[in-house]
Formats: sequence, C-alpha cells, structure tokens
Amino acid sequence: MTFLDDFLIRAALAGVGVAVAAAPLGCFVVWRRMAYFGDATAHAAILGVALSLALSLPVTVGALAVAVIMAFAVTQLSDRGMALDTGLGVLAHSALALGLVAVSFVQGVRVDLGAYLFGDILAVTKADLVVIWIGALAVLALVGWRWSALLTATLSPDLAHASGFNPKREGMVLTLALAVVVAVAIKVVGVLLIGAMLLIPPAAARPLARTPEAMAVLAGVIGITAAITGLWAAFAFDSPTGPSMVSAAALLFVGIGVITRLKHA
Repeated sequence: MTFLDDFLIRAALAGVGVAVAAAPLGCFVVWRRMAYFGDATAHAAILGVALSLALSLPVTVGALAVAVIMAFAVTQLSDRGMALDTGLGVLAHSALALGLVAVSFVQGVRVDLGAYLFGDILAVTKADLVVIWIGALAVLALVGWRWSALLTATLSPDLAHASGFNPKREGMVLTLALAVVVAVAIKVVGVLLIGAMLLIPPAAARPLARTPEAMAVLAGVIGITAAITGLWAAFAFDSPTGPSMVSAAALLFVGIGVITRLKHA
C-alpha cells in the first residue's frame, strides 16, 4: 500500500492544491472587486462538463475550454461598455442553466450532478491529483512571473502603461489563470463553491496583511486550514465535504474579523 492509496490523503492533497492555487488569484479578485467573475466562470464550467461527457473527453478539458471562453466573453462585454455585474449575471445564470439542460441530454452516461455542483473530494483519484497539482503549479508559476505587472495593472491602468505593461494583456493572464483554477477545482468543491474559495480566504487575510505578498501568503494558509478542517469535519460528522470546507473558511473569516475588531476597539 502506497502513501496515495489512502483516500483521505488524496483528498487532503487535492484540497491543499486548490487552496494554494486559489489564494493569489483570490487576492486579485478582491482587489479588483471581481467577486462575481469567479462565479460566472465556474457556472459556465458545468456546460464544459456536459460537452466532455458527450464527447467522451476528460471533464477537466471541457470545463477548462468553456471556462476560458466564458472568461473572455465577460471581458469583451465589459470592454464594450456593458455594466460588468449585468454581464456576469446574464452569462453566469445562462451558462449554468444551459449546462444543466445539456447534461440531462447526455445519453448512456450516469451523471451525478451533485458531485459537479458541490464537489466530491473523497472520490479524487491519483490521476485527478496529478491534474490538480499540475494546474495549481502552473497557476502559481504564471502569477509569480506576472506578479509585478498584475499588481501594477490592478493599482492603476495608467501607471501600468507608464511602466511598460499592457493592462488588457494582464487582465487576460488573470482570466486564463482563473479558468484553470475553476477547471481543476470542480472535483474538489464543485462549480457552485469555487467562487467562495476564491473570495473568502483573501477577504479573511486582508485585515492581517500589510503588503500584497503577505496577503497572498496568508490567504493560502487560511485556504489550506479551511480545506483540512472542512475535510476533517466532513469525515467526523458525515457532512458534505465541499460545503464543509467553505463553512470552515467562513468561520475563519468571522473569527479573524472579530479578533481584528477587538484589537482596534
């Protein structure tokens, strides 16, 4: 029996991988006030799941393709003057509805929608683990490489231009990275909860951090803590694993908020 034969070990490693990848991206989601962007991209991924099942492709491939298309569509709509929250709302709900309808038409495949909507981390295989960590490391490498440019473009597009960076290009980099995280996170927390894992850990880390880099690291620590704690709670109390992880992150957010207020009282 090898180390990875234990399903709990695989689940823990999967949760840590998603938390590590989501942390720095989540910081940009918070800084850019793009809370609904992750939700829209994630909701679109269910349509990718349907396409993957219909074409007998790996779910991650279809989810990534559709998530990228959705992310770029939202970017184009915002560039053309449509209110971003309106574009996100229309595309997110439409994509989710179309995806659910499309899944129902897939013939010859028994589909557990709950696993895709809320995740099924306890069913993560070694192959899934490889995909999750390749995606997580790719996202970390991409964000690390473009960190300064992304940060400058987030602070001010004019400053980015003056520094020799193209804000639109950096936005595309962020878009692509978000799509990758959504695709690899489907098996862990599902399309309905990945937005929460992108948002809550960075939001919890924000009061504790004095620099952007510190916020990204703290968000990763909080995300990992939430993943492990949620996994333990799900195993101990027989609760849904994905929602348990998000609940743990929410409790950490509340706890940190209370402690911060008491210190400044």
